[in-house]
Amino acid sequence: MARTRAGYRCGACGTAVPRWVGRCPGCDGWNTLAEEPSGAGGVGSAPDPGARPRPIAEVDAAAWVHRPTGIGELDRVLGGGLVPGSVTLVGGEPGVGKSTLLLQALAAVARQGARVLYATGEESAPQVRMRAERLGALAPSLWLVADTDVGRITGHIEEVEPEVVVVDSVQALADPALSSAPGSVAQVRECASRLIRLAKSRATTVVLVGHVTKDGGLAGPRVLEHAVDTVLGFEGERHHALRMLRAVKHRFGSTDELGLFEMTETGLRGLPDPSGLFLADRRPGLPGSVVVPTLEGQRPLLVEVQALVAPGHPGTPRRSAQGVDAGRLGFLLAVLERSVGLATLGADVYALAVGGVRVVEPAADLGVALAVASAATDRPVPADLVAIGEVGLGGEVRQAARTGRRLAEAARLGFVRAVVPHTAPDAPAGMELIRVATLDAAVGVALEARRPVRPRLTLVDPSSAPPGPRTGSD
Repeated sequence: MARTRAGYRCGACGTAVPRWVGRCPGCDGWNTLAEEPSGAGGVGSAPDPGARPRPIAEVDAAAWVHRPTGIGELDRVLGGGLVPGSVTLVGGEPGVGKSTLLLQALAAVARQGARVLYATGEESAPQVRMRAERLGALAPSLWLVADTDVGRITGHIEEVEPEVVVVDSVQALADPALSSAPGSVAQVRECASRLIRLAKSRATTVVLVGHVTKDGGLAGPRVLEHAVDTVLGFEGERHHALRMLRAVKHRFGSTDELGLFEMTETGLRGLPDPSGLFLADRRPGLPGSVVVPTLEGQRPLLVEVQALVAPGHPGTPRRSAQGVDAGRLGFLLAVLERSVGLATLGADVYALAVGGVRVVEPAADLGVALAVASAATDRPVPADLVAIGEVGLGGEVRQAARTGRRLAEAARLGFVRAVVPHTAPDAPAGMELIRVATLDAAVGVALEARRPVRPRLTLVDPSSAPPGPRTGSD
């Protein structure tokens, strides 16, 4: 039966309107409405027409158990593995390794005796086969098909009867009954809807690969994210081997876990102990280097934060922050000048989180500030010391979330001292806590000179400093 035009739907919020308007009445977005057919099934439509209400205690949840994929870091994020009948959306920038990760996961599941299907719409079958050979992912029960017609793909699923299906990518699929181009709002909604209904009715695990926009968000209508069970984000710097997997949404477990991988020539390798990788090439005793225990979800990581302070050129000094929040770096420089008397506002300041990881939580404030002070004075922070704490505008050092967990990870890796807020909990065995109430006290403790040095910038006592602006020169 031919489908008739029914109206328009917003690709950002999902609001439906009978005719096209320039501005969406639901989210006030401009030019976000796209035409959709009346026959298109809505995303998340009920897959079982015979479903009936029953007491919740009578619902059998035994079939909804996690199936381990065999990849430890992926199973950590998924809460144990993939769930039959679930639909997972995986997003990430081009080239980050989404296809590599899912191909390795399918091969691992296939080696467990399950039948799996990889449907690619962006590559040819020989291309995928060559990658699988390089990754060592050639398994007898791993099936492959290159197709972009969602109707034919659903037919392939019914023919092969796989337990796990990966569709790469949902933006490449198209329904011939729709006149819009692949990747449009109507096509993405309709193709995803058919795959979701198929997954629920057959108890088949479906994994969809999604593109991302320039700002890092998942491309396509937001209703797609609401309809799937799990949304995973795969991140990583193109010039670093580190890759991070996070759960933005997960109906079958926590969203606080983080999976870490290293990209190698033979594929992605899980990192059960990433702190060792981050600190492997660290040079102890280097001015401007401080180790900061951070938390990614529930996972503690020890990251080296480095800073460099150089004489500034006339005009606006340069600020460079890689892996560190640029806004917080600017305010920490102001607090260092106001509360400690360290004049850096006229100097060029560079801050870096080593290893490609991003350190943006407030608990890293104290470590970043100490790294800047160490670089400015050419006084190294002791190599066996870590710093934890949030810095306020008044120069006070505040408590950080789950400090005990951070300290335990630092003690496990051999650190014996920690600069912490005065309200921090007790230290684990073998670690000494240096409790401070202000940033001024923390700088004085951490930068206690062990040998005479020639400072690059001068630490000024705020009580004796003359009025007027300070400069960053000796």
